[in-house]
Amino acid sequence: MRLLKTSHILLSILGLFACSTIRVGQANESPPDSVIPLRTHSIYMPYIDQDLQNRWFDFGADTVINTNKYIRLTHDRPSQTGWLWSRLPLTATNWQVEIEFKIDGANPNLFGDGLAIWFTKQRANPGPVFGFQDNFEGLGIIIDTYANSRQHHSFPYIMAMLGDGKTSYDHDNDGKSNELAGCEADVRSKTIPTKARITYYKENYLELKLQYKAWDQWESCFTLPNVTLPNIVYLGFTALTGEVSDNHDIISVTTNNIISLPTGKHTYKAPLRTQDTGSGWSGFIFFIKLVAIVLFLSAAVMVYRMYQSQANKRF
Repeated sequence: MRLLKTSHILLSILGLFACSTIRVGQANESPPDSVIPLRTHSIYMPYIDQDLQNRWFDFGADTVINTNKYIRLTHDRPSQTGWLWSRLPLTATNWQVEIEFKIDGANPNLFGDGLAIWFTKQRANPGPVFGFQDNFEGLGIIIDTYANSRQHHSFPYIMAMLGDGKTSYDHDNDGKSNELAGCEADVRSKTIPTKARITYYKENYLELKLQYKAWDQWESCFTLPNVTLPNIVYLGFTALTGEVSDNHDIISVTTNNIISLPTGKHTYKAPLRTQDTGSGWSGFIFFIKLVAIVLFLSAAVMVYRMYQSQANKRF
């Protein structure tokens, strides 16, 4: 009986140890940022009300809304342009915007020109920069699908430009002289939803992540330190086609005001080509869990054999 009690105590201790390692692993997972949804800068199906308007967004030019599918900025036709702009400025100090979009067309080899996401002081001014005015002031994130000149990277190419209100977009060289950071990303004609997630902490960093390889697999495009945008910017989306064309669709936009503080100052990160993974500490916790389970099973087998041996001696 004494042996049996000892075995129960040993099994209980090992079981508690295994559970504690699981709790430690869970405790070290980074909690999500504290956010407040911004309905004024978010849009979802069916996009428009009974008056064929949206309370928080304007749209125009060649833009067409299919209430069950998308906001189509351009059809797969030459010489089209379309836009979607927030009516109110985005005044949050720190924010995150997640956009689901789709770019596709009938021609698998020749297509363009692309789609752009804007955080600028100006709004709804059509022009030559992917459907928006030149010499803008603020941030443009451009999804360029057509090469106007020879480049060392492939297309589609996604780049960030910070406009000062005076500098023109370098159209002939695909914006190379304006580029803050960028990455190659094959976001066209994908079978899964393609998404962009833009996170901004004022005077700390600007980050762009993309989903286009697999569901909930976010690829880092760039992280830029010490980025400061104008205090008041409008959120906009534009697209443009020329001699080549594509469908450029916005499926949904989700904007959040971030309340929590960033973890620290960020430095520039080169584009990553692999799935984001957890830290080395998470791997260590997983190893501890595995060891605990093995020890638990080994102890159980040992105690069982000792118990059987003691029972055989009695008889």
